[in-house]
Amino acid sequence: MDLTINQTFTSNFPKLPKQLIIFSHLRWDFVYQRPQHLASRLSQLSKLYYIEEPIFDAHEEIYFESVVKNKVGVMVPHLKPGLSHGFTIEGLTRLFREFIKEFDMIETAFWYYTPMALEFSANYEPQMVIYDCMDELSAFKFAPENLQILEKELLEKADLVLTGGRSLYEAKKEAHNNIHAYPSSIDKEHFLKAREIFESPSDQVNGIMPKLGFYGVIDERFDINLISGIAEAKPDWQIILIGPVVKIDPNTLPNHSNIHYLGPKTYEQLPDYMAGWDIALIPFFLNESTRFISPTKTPEYLAAGLPVISTPIRDVVNPYGINNLVSIGSNADDFIKLAEDILADERADVDRLSDVDVFLALNSWDETFEGIKNEMLKVIERKSQLLATERYV
Repeated sequence: MDLTINQTFTSNFPKLPKQLIIFSHLRWDFVYQRPQHLASRLSQLSKLYYIEEPIFDAHEEIYFESVVKNKVGVMVPHLKPGLSHGFTIEGLTRLFREFIKEFDMIETAFWYYTPMALEFSANYEPQMVIYDCMDELSAFKFAPENLQILEKELLEKADLVLTGGRSLYEAKKEAHNNIHAYPSSIDKEHFLKAREIFESPSDQVNGIMPKLGFYGVIDERFDINLISGIAEAKPDWQIILIGPVVKIDPNTLPNHSNIHYLGPKTYEQLPDYMAGWDIALIPFFLNESTRFISPTKTPEYLAAGLPVISTPIRDVVNPYGINNLVSIGSNADDFIKLAEDILADERADVDRLSDVDVFLALNSWDETFEGIKNEMLKVIERKSQLLATERYV
């Protein structure tokens, strides 16, 4: 009878897997958010690979492009253009099989942000499968038809399920027996810099006029009519919009002279821009694509010292709205009235910042990562005990 237990599964000393592969629908360099924050921390403990969705530009042989960023091996599949979906999956399967052939699955974990990656990775049995559900992707514009089917399969395979917000957890908590809400957090030290910066970047409008700002992806969730309404009613207010425009026609965006589209900025640059704003905005529609979102920018705005006005997104209303940390409005008129009140009350800043700092004291990516890491170690511990029992029997 063999009682030897592989050290990877030694219950007394559970460790994270030696290799961890993240499958993501978001490109590493698109917007620095939840995947990058967690991956950068995971990469300090495991050899980490981040597989993006394919680019269709290969002329002869298909290939993986690999570059290391923050100790993360970012892998981009390059496939031939014009292929059917079936041939695309066949190409991804071949690339992934070649990439992973030397990996020991007993020491490897798969971490999914997109269930679509199951189309080329489902036949492997890694040490652990994690599904980090940061959004309800099936509600997004151009979502694949089979996404919900694949998500159901992923929920059956997963050892651990995480959600990026409380409302998403409430919607999915019955779908898995080991699911946990870990809302996106903040890098406080990074955004606190905005409170101490007094020079604005050269491409951001300067002067004493009120400046209302937003950063993030400008897509089907973004309420362009709300922004247009503010700009028309308050021509002296400057509205600064930072971020890429995706999945919507840029020609449909309002083009008032007091709306400034500055395009994407790096994560490192954001505090420099935010330092010049008077108010930060979260102008999202209330629709299927925003029903379960938990905007990371909410605590980031607050850490930067900014008053915040948001539409009534559930994960903004609770906890930020009910704790009087964020003002909630439904349309342009509401936003204007709330902004006027904020701009008129200079003394409110002292009390507001004090309340914000108390509320955010325990909110950090380090804390969030530690919680997630502990959940992963519990899974490894449980599996090691099960393996030990099976070997003994």
